[in-house]
Amino acid sequence: MKILIFGKGYMGSRCAGVWGEEAVHSDVFVNSVEDALDEIRRVQPDAVLNAAGVRGKPNVDWCEDHQRETIRGNTLLPILLAEACQEAGVYLLHMGSGCIFYGDSNHDDRAWREDDHGNPVPVYSRSKWAADLVLSTLPNVGITRIRMPIDWKPAPDNLIDKLARYPKVIDVENSVTVVDDMVNVFHQLMEKRACGIFHVTNPGTVKHREILQLYRELVDPTHTCVWIKNEDLVDQGLATKGRSNNFLASENLARHTIRMRPATEALRDTMEKYAHAKKEPL
Repeated sequence: MKILIFGKGYMGSRCAGVWGEEAVHSDVFVNSVEDALDEIRRVQPDAVLNAAGVRGKPNVDWCEDHQRETIRGNTLLPILLAEACQEAGVYLLHMGSGCIFYGDSNHDDRAWREDDHGNPVPVYSRSKWAADLVLSTLPNVGITRIRMPIDWKPAPDNLIDKLARYPKVIDVENSVTVVDDMVNVFHQLMEKRACGIFHVTNPGTVKHREILQLYRELVDPTHTCVWIKNEDLVDQGLATKGRSNNFLASENLARHTIRMRPATEALRDTMEKYAHAKKEPL
């Protein structure tokens, strides 16, 4: 299978690195349907992965003051790619976000399903939800939503690195996505040309305390932090708007016989590999 990847950020690079010769990592910055079509025609892929997007630096608060850039990257760009893929007859897998959900769902288990309507608050989350709404109406398109990526490779966007560098950490529980599992799921979805929305999260939930407890056990026993409540982020001036915390139920993957490891099992395995990588950097 030949996979054309748009987006040279953290996730696009991780996928390209694992898929090797199957992947063509595009250098094209898409400003129009023609830009995307020209690249698709040049590469002749079996599938396209959109891993491009705008999250802002140092965090998503940047998006609050850069609405147009955020909308162009997270809403307009996916639509342009989708239109090009529709015209070329190529399957598109779009990388979305579980951050479109805030708090608990109305289901008894409080977890959000793939067909639930988002309730996003910040600009970033709204721009991602807008793309989901549009792309989900199209054939030959899959939409994946990930949450809080956890990876064995140290990186600024890795949840392990994020939590470890913060002097104050919110005491919350969430669904998470272990990157090794995510890359495998993305490949399977493209092989199957699976259409619809997919919550690509490991079964179960993880607390920030559990992650940092493992970090102290396996990586740095001297690590310390101050635990705060979610609302303290804004009250203490640590964030412009509150963060999304939620549980995602992943029902549609099972319909395609795709499974991910339980979150707690995958977390320990990943932290062990992370500890090794920190001792012997690649």
